Amino acid sequence: MVDISAKSLQIFLRDAAATLQLGIKLGQSLPAGSAILLEGDLGSGKTTLVQGIGSGLGITEPIVSPTFTLINEYTEGRLPLYHLDLYRLQPKEVEGLYLESYWEGIDMPLGIVAIEWAELLPYKPISYLRLCLTYQDESGRLAELMPIGGWQLEFDYSK
Repeated sequence: MVDISAKSLQIFLRDAAATLQLGIKLGQSLPAGSAILLEGDLGSGKTTLVQGIGSGLGITEPIVSPTFTLINEYTEGRLPLYHLDLYRLQPKEVEGLYLESYWEGIDMPLGIVAIEWAELLPYKPISYLRLCLTYQDESGRLAELMPIGGWQLEFDYSK
């Protein structure tokens, strides 16, 4: 078991399969109301990680990047998954979307909120997991998981 409630955790991901596996483990463990704020360069694996989260939640429909739709909602799993991509937006545009309704469960059932390009958010949830994916030369990627605002999760990350 890995506890990421008190400090950051770094996990080396050799390839896309390892990134998907981390997402699956998170999806199996995340409680309703979890917000995952994803950061990383283009192609660093953000969407692959969210695909894994969906798989871990038991979602069977294909999870695709919402770059042009902004928000994809998947409601068939253990919990709903709300996948957002802010890549094409300016912070002022993001502000008008009232995204807090997703992580507060105001107009929809409380679920998991995964936000790609979260650094563009002008406001953030009170408690969330910041997950940064960075390239490590050609050997893979490094995932850094940082709990913010008392966010807690204990999950099994055995490969």
